[in-house]
Amino acid sequence: MDLHGGRVRVRRSIRFFSPLLLLVFLFPGSGYAQRGGRGGGAPANPKQAAALDLTGYWVSVITEDWKFRMVTPKKGIYETLPLNAEGRRAGDTFDPAKDEAAGEQCRAYGAANIMRLPERLHITWDNDTTLKIETDAGTQTRLFHFGQAPAPTGERTWQGFSQAQWEYAAGGGRGGGPRTGNLKVVTTNLRAGYVRKNGAPYSQNAVVTEYYDLNTMPNGDQHLTITTKVDDSTYFTRPYLTSSDFKKLPDATAWNPTPCSSR
Repeated sequence: MDLHGGRVRVRRSIRFFSPLLLLVFLFPGSGYAQRGGRGGGAPANPKQAAALDLTGYWVSVITEDWKFRMVTPKKGIYETLPLNAEGRRAGDTFDPAKDEAAGEQCRAYGAANIMRLPERLHITWDNDTTLKIETDAGTQTRLFHFGQAPAPTGERTWQGFSQAQWEYAAGGGRGGGPRTGNLKVVTTNLRAGYVRKNGAPYSQNAVVTEYYDLNTMPNGDQHLTITTKVDDSTYFTRPYLTSSDFKKLPDATAWNPTPCSSR
């Protein structure tokens, strides 16, 4: 498939993490200042202080693990996943009919996996301190809270609680130039769900760390790359690292909200 009309584009290639990408997680402050801005005083709020303009409509560009993301693999196929013995045992009990009967069709649409699904995103500012991401796959909504947001309380949810901060590139914004950098998001307070639609699990104790970066292609297309680390000592032997790509769309023409599905 291609991207005409906002359809998901599939590139049959395998991507590997470079040492530079791994350094993002080993030394997250390297190359970026977590606070900063233009000279002459700090901007009034996170919306004005944005290191990136993420707003607009985006469509998945499937470049990594395409055979597991475009078609749901059979139960028990855990290739590329760092599941431990307990994770495999839990995954082997997967029963989509049971999830449907329990009203839990959205288990694969939680924050630990939602950006891996073939889909479109709509990104807007909910207010000056909260960035909102809506997905047409599963009709999910994520809220990224900047600043000293209160600690999460109450019932766990599929999208959990996301704390966000801009990480500015060294020297960005000097001399009146544009501010640059990336967005870091840490999500907790999750309901247990799946990192793959075949029932490969993550627990309610999982912590999802994401880095959002923008790149402009030689033809002028704008791409969003989301580098994700899922930490879950309950079901994983090590952190689960992925990289998910999206291409910016001109408008909402292809936006197609669909409900969660267990199959």
